[in-house]
Amino acid sequence: MNFKEKVYKICSSIPKGKVATYGQLAELAGKPKAARAVGGFMRTNPSAPIVPCHRVVASDGRLTGYSGIGGIAQKKKMLIIEGVFFKNNKVDLAISRWEK
Repeated sequence: MNFKEKVYKICSSIPKGKVATYGQLAELAGKPKAARAVGGFMRTNPSAPIVPCHRVVASDGRLTGYSGIGGIAQKKKMLIIEGVFFKNNKVDLAISRWEK
């Protein structure tokens, strides 16, 4: 399995109500310095919503990039519906960060 496939597989296991960071996925997939590559994979995700790319956020909880219809506003709506907590317009990672 290549790096991209590993990232998609790991992302697929993020449960509703939780998020992971780009760096977290990169590290779990074996390339801790490849957070930007993970962002690129999420941007071109061919298997949404099976691979829930909307559950991946920046290391500080900011919502960055979402190529689906509605952009970042839609990403936030989806996360709120799933039970993700926000604080000051960022995901509250202390509560909503996924721990694998």
